[in-house]
Amino acid sequence: MKLVRFGVAGSERPGVLVSGQRRDVSALFPDFDRAFFESDGLVRLHALVTGGGAGLPLVPEHTRWAAPVARPGKVVGIGLNYRAHALEFGVPLPAEPVLFLKAPNAVSGPHDDVPIPRGSTKLDYEVELGVVMARPARYLASAADALSYVAGYTLGHDVSERAFQNERGGQWTKGKSGDGFCPLGPWLVTPEELGDVQSLGLSLDVNGERRQTGNTSDMLFGVATLIHYVSQFMSLEGGDLILTGTPGGVGHGRKPPVYLQDGDVCELGSDGLGQQRQRFVKSA
Repeated sequence: MKLVRFGVAGSERPGVLVSGQRRDVSALFPDFDRAFFESDGLVRLHALVTGGGAGLPLVPEHTRWAAPVARPGKVVGIGLNYRAHALEFGVPLPAEPVLFLKAPNAVSGPHDDVPIPRGSTKLDYEVELGVVMARPARYLASAADALSYVAGYTLGHDVSERAFQNERGGQWTKGKSGDGFCPLGPWLVTPEELGDVQSLGLSLDVNGERRQTGNTSDMLFGVATLIHYVSQFMSLEGGDLILTGTPGGVGHGRKPPVYLQDGDVCELGSDGLGQQRQRFVKSA
């Protein structure tokens, strides 16, 4: 099952993809938010889709694709979770997952323009697998059943401003939380439809040139391990998002580094998770 959201920014509505068409479910569910995930929302929606979605209104074709989940309570990022990415940054492989937070205001639609922040000089790209939680997870005993806490998976773009991240003091949050710095979607696919989450291809192109190619099988810490680990430090809630790290090939890791400029276009893709396209534009 594939969950989608659509509509102008600030007035998004929930929907579902049925036979390749977006269908409006806003008459039945207010939104795909914490209340939806922590209730029986997914079960009810699945029953509706299994029944063919008869009678659900079609979403007009040219309606904006929004992030497939409402603004999450938390966006937890995982740093340096692919060997090639750690090596291109010239740092040792982490002994434990590296955690950081992106502000929820960073979440945007998969095809929205991304504003370049004022003062930005080192804007970078990172294609990632996103994991959305279905129910609360706190102090999980092991990774064995961690995947049972997952609502679904989505394609994510962890846009990063490296000068803000590494040269302005403090932790990484300043470089990770700009408006639009977390495009998601186009859909959230539930686990039973996606299959093996640890064998998904990931790619990212800039202006038609392939920059990143990877596979989730190359993660240093797999999805189940990450959910268990994060739950030891903070409570995860329904609708929370974990970005699981990026393969090698980011602009900061190139020699010399190559950063995104006004007008550049990033195109991202992943097996089963669809494609994204963003244009980077100067802020007003």
